[in-house]
Amino acid sequence: MVEVISSLETDGRKIPYDIRMGVWVTVEAETDYIKNCFEEYNAHTDPSGRYFTLYKRWHLIGLEVGVSVASVALRNEPTGVATGWNADVVATAKRDLKPGDMLDGEGGYTVWGKLLPAATSKRMGGVPLGLAHGVKVIRPVVKGQSLTWDDVAMDTSTHAYKIRREMEATSVLG
Repeated sequence: MVEVISSLETDGRKIPYDIRMGVWVTVEAETDYIKNCFEEYNAHTDPSGRYFTLYKRWHLIGLEVGVSVASVALRNEPTGVATGWNADVVATAKRDLKPGDMLDGEGGYTVWGKLLPAATSKRMGGVPLGLAHGVKVIRPVVKGQSLTWDDVAMDTSTHAYKIRREMEATSVLG
């Protein structure tokens, strides 16, 4: 699962079709019949033809959350549950950053989110965009470079940081 990071171009212009409020659902063709249906309906799939993503422009959370709660409570059916750590959104420099600069997180002026395979992010020590707010840069980072734990002075005492590092240590990567 990945949240939309920004609906702005890198130069600050608004993206004409603002997708921040939307919802995506990815469907896997578990049988050849379904895969063939994707092809017959001219659905835009991944290169394998097995995955098709649907997009709904609105996310009516106030109306939809009740359905999820009822599904869990009445049918013991979890909703929105990740089955693995497949991807990660890593903080990436919007401009050259120098020691002492403070990161301002998603939607700010210092970093944007770059989607990477989770294994790549873990291997490089990528800083997740969700933790890149109010964090001091401690070594130069060039525009377009994804930030690593070594590039920042992260407060390692926060619950969010500890949970993230636990996830990195224990997750089976998809």
